[in-house]
Amino acid sequence: MAFIENLTLFVLAGFLGYELVTKIPATLHTPLISGTNAISGITLIGSVVVAGSGNSTLASVLGFFAVVLATINVVGGYLVSHKMLRSFGRRGGE
Repeated sequence: MAFIENLTLFVLAGFLGYELVTKIPATLHTPLISGTNAISGITLIGSVVVAGSGNSTLASVLGFFAVVLATINVVGGYLVSHKMLRSFGRRGGE
């Protein structure tokens, strides 16, 4: 029963996250990345703890996938932030 509740919560959180991200205007999207990078860093730390907890094989596998996805999210966020900051740097394409 707890698995069904957790799965339902996960699916609802996914739908909510998708709806929230798609409703953000383009002018606000890039400044919000710095905040989401911090949240993704916290997610990365939590997923490392879960992956290394050794409670069960399922927890370790899901923790590993969480580490991979959170790392991709953090790196992608920093790359986009770097690109945005570079575009505000020098004028004239130098």
